[in-house]
Amino acid sequence: MAAGAAIPGLFFSFAAMVLLVFVSVSVPTWNIIYFLKSGTGSSVTRYGVFGYTGSDVHIGYDLNPSVLDFDSSSLNTSTIHNLTATLILHPIAAGLCALAVLFGLCGASYHRAGTVMMSLATALATLVTLVAWVLDMVLFGIAKKRFHDQGIDAEWGNAVWMTLGALASLILAFIVSACGICGSYRRKADATY
Repeated sequence: MAAGAAIPGLFFSFAAMVLLVFVSVSVPTWNIIYFLKSGTGSSVTRYGVFGYTGSDVHIGYDLNPSVLDFDSSSLNTSTIHNLTATLILHPIAAGLCALAVLFGLCGASYHRAGTVMMSLATALATLVTLVAWVLDMVLFGIAKKRFHDQGIDAEWGNAVWMTLGALASLILAFIVSACGICGSYRRKADATY
C-alpha cells in the first residue's frame, strides 16, 4: 500500500518543477515567458534565461536594446553580464525539483527513505530557487530602472512571478514532506488466516 504521507510533498514538488521548467525555456526559446519587457510597439525586447528576443541561446548575455535607441553603456557592464549568467540557476533548480519528485515517488510507493530524500532535495531546491529569485529581482530591477531613466517603457514579465510561485510551492513541499517523514509507512498484513 502506498504511503499517503509523501503525496502532498510530491504534489508541491511537481508543481514547482513545472513552473521552473517553463521559466527555463523562456525567451528566446518561448516568447510567452520572459523576465522583463522593454520598449513599445514593434521595438519590444523581452529578456529570458538564455537570451533576449532574437538572440541565440547561450549562458550569460549583454542586455542589448539597440533597437530601442538606448545608451547601453550604463547597463552592459561586467557585473550585469555576470548576473545574467546566474540565470542558469533556474534550470538547476528545476533539475533538483525533478530529483525531489523521483524521491517522492519512491516515498509514496515504497519506503520512508524516499520521503526523507525528497525532503532533502526539496530543501536544496528551495535554497537554489530563493537565490535565483533574488538575483532576478536585482538584475531586472536594475535594468528596469535604467530603461525608465532613459524614457523607455519597461515592465516585469511573468517569469519573475512564476519563479516566486515555484519558491512558495517548494517551501510548502519542504514543510509537508518533512511532516510526511513521520507518517505511517507500515504495510498492512494480509488478513488470510
